[in-house]
Amino acid sequence: MPTTVTERHDVSTPHTPSRPDQQPGRWSRRGVLTMLGAVPAAAALTGWSDPAARAAESLTATVTPRAGALYGVGMPVSVAFSHAVTDKAAVERAITVTADPGVEVAGHWFGDKRLDFRPEKYWAPGTAVTVRLRLRGVEAARGVLGVQSQDIAFRIGRERISTVDLGTGRMTVEEDGRAVAGYDVTGGDADHTTWSGIMVISERLKETRMESSTVGLGHEYDIADVPHAQRLTTSGTFIHGNYWSSASVFGRRNTTHGCIGLRDAKGGDDRSTAGYAFYMDSLVGDVVIVKNSGERTVDPANGLNGWNLSWKKWKAGSAL
Repeated sequence: MPTTVTERHDVSTPHTPSRPDQQPGRWSRRGVLTMLGAVPAAAALTGWSDPAARAAESLTATVTPRAGALYGVGMPVSVAFSHAVTDKAAVERAITVTADPGVEVAGHWFGDKRLDFRPEKYWAPGTAVTVRLRLRGVEAARGVLGVQSQDIAFRIGRERISTVDLGTGRMTVEEDGRAVAGYDVTGGDADHTTWSGIMVISERLKETRMESSTVGLGHEYDIADVPHAQRLTTSGTFIHGNYWSSASVFGRRNTTHGCIGLRDAKGGDDRSTAGYAFYMDSLVGDVVIVKNSGERTVDPANGLNGWNLSWKKWKAGSAL
């Protein structure tokens, strides 16, 4: 079910909000795009001592993920720029992503304002990742100079991969290679099929409003308190709790507007429900694979979903 959402993020550990002081609120598109790296953060560094540099426009870069938090093995590094980059090689050369234990990491440009980095395969559990921005003084385009020099470090947690088979209505969850859970689900109906392919959880919302008019579906639905919503695409695909549908649809029929639904309770406080359990055990960066949905593979740029490109195609998108 495509949607509008409140801006409440959880990117730390299961059962622990990254910002305990956050309260649910009304979603703004700018908030989601900032989280995905499409809008420069307010904390981006600015300013120059050189007069010529002050006369130029400043390129700022917003990096996803946030520093100091724990993420799932599918979490890429996504860098969004405030201006279109014409000298992609110079900019890409000024950004390095390293891992401990070591692994080759390559960049891939999605257009001229977004550069993502990932290894060939998912990160190994426990990996420490460091992003080094050395953009200060780099001319990204004519009259556009970089202003940042900073390091961002984060860690990878356990490996958790969920496979949703919409042909059977069943989701299987594996952790560190071992099956740990299984849930009955409902997916997109014949008129609103769910994207297939590899998707990465990019945002977590304990409760949110979902309103069809925001995604071009008229007045088909407006649900003020959707529980346990986790974003899979920028365009509005979520895996979320569902308390309004009959229990008989889960595992039997696909009835949504494109999202993946798990049985849940109104208010989201019933710990016995599938929606509650899946949400509480998840991290931003966890992998959700959808198959047999009747829909084509999701665009790799629609969310943090570059894993749908082969390693060869991924590296071909580098400017180096």
